[in-house]
Amino acid sequence: MKSENEQRAGLLYGIGAYGMWGLVPLFWPLLKPSGATEILAHRMVWSLAIVAVALLALKQWGWVRELVRQPRKLGLISVAATVITVNWGVYIWAVNSGHVVEASLGYFINPLVTIAMGVLLLKERLRPAQWAAVGIGFGAVLVLAIGYGRPPWISLTLAFSFATYGLVKKKVNIGGLESLAAETAIQFLPALGFLLWLGANGSSTFGFHGVGHAALLAATGVVTAAPLVCFGAAAIRVPLSTLGLLQYLAPVFQFLLGVLYFHEAMPAERWAGFALVWLALTCLTWDALRTARRGKAQALRLAADAALRPAPPAPAPLPEPPAAARPDRTA
Repeated sequence: MKSENEQRAGLLYGIGAYGMWGLVPLFWPLLKPSGATEILAHRMVWSLAIVAVALLALKQWGWVRELVRQPRKLGLISVAATVITVNWGVYIWAVNSGHVVEASLGYFINPLVTIAMGVLLLKERLRPAQWAAVGIGFGAVLVLAIGYGRPPWISLTLAFSFATYGLVKKKVNIGGLESLAAETAIQFLPALGFLLWLGANGSSTFGFHGVGHAALLAATGVVTAAPLVCFGAAAIRVPLSTLGLLQYLAPVFQFLLGVLYFHEAMPAERWAGFALVWLALTCLTWDALRTARRGKAQALRLAADAALRPAPPAPAPLPEPPAAARPDRTA
C-alpha cells in the first residue's frame, strides 16, 4: 500500500497538472499577434525539443526500437497525433477568438462522449446512472445549440477529438512522455515545414516582435510537457477514482476564467445548458464513487472470508518402505 506522504504528493501533482491545464487560457493570448496555426506549429516543434531533452536525461530510448518494429502501434500513434493536432489547434483558436467558455464545455462533456464511444465502439454495457448521465448530456447539447443558434461545434470538436485520443492511447499503451515524444516526432516535420514556409513568405512572427515574444513561442513546449509530467507522477501515486475527480478542475478553471476574467456573455439558456451538463457529471461521479465503494467492500469481504476459512489439513506422511526396498546407505 502506498504511504500517506506518497499519496499526498500524488494529489499535489494531480492538482498541479489539471490546474496548469485549467489556467492555460491565460497563456495563449500572450502569443498574439501570432495566429493559431503558427502557435500550433511552434507548440509541436518545441514540445519535441523539450521531450527529447527529458528522454536524454532519463536515458529512456529502448522503447523506440520496439515501437519501430510494430507497424500497427505506429499507425495508432499517427492517428493519435492527428486528433490531438485538431484538438490543440481548435483550442488555441477558441481561446484567442473569445470562446473560452465554449472550449471549457468541451472538456466538461468529454467524459460523457468517452462513455458513449465505449458503448458504440467497444460494446461496453452501461449502468442505469451512466445512461441517465449520457441522456442528460445530450439534452444539454440541444439546449446549448438552441441558445447559441447553432450546434456548439467548438465544444463537440474538442470533446470528440480528445475522447478519440484517449481511446487510441489506451490501445497503444505506452508511457505519457514516450507517447508525447512519438506523437510530436510525427508532427515535427510538417510543423517545421510550415514555420519555414511562413519565414520565407515574410508571414512569420517569430523573431520579429522582440526576444520576449520569441521566448514565449518557445515556451509552448514547456506549457505542453510540464502538466503531462505532473499527470504521470500523479497517476502512479493516487487511485484512478481520485484522478477522475481531479479532471474536472481544468474545465472549472477554464469556465471561471471565461466568465470572470474574459467577461464572456452567459445568457440564461447557456446557464441552463451548463447546469444540465453539471447535473450529468454529478450522476456520473456519484455512480463511479458508489461502484468503487462497492468494489472495495467486496474485496474486503473476500479477504475476511479467506482469513477466517480454516486451513486445509496437512497431507498424511507417506508410509516407510519395507526394509528390503530401502537403499543401502552404507555403501
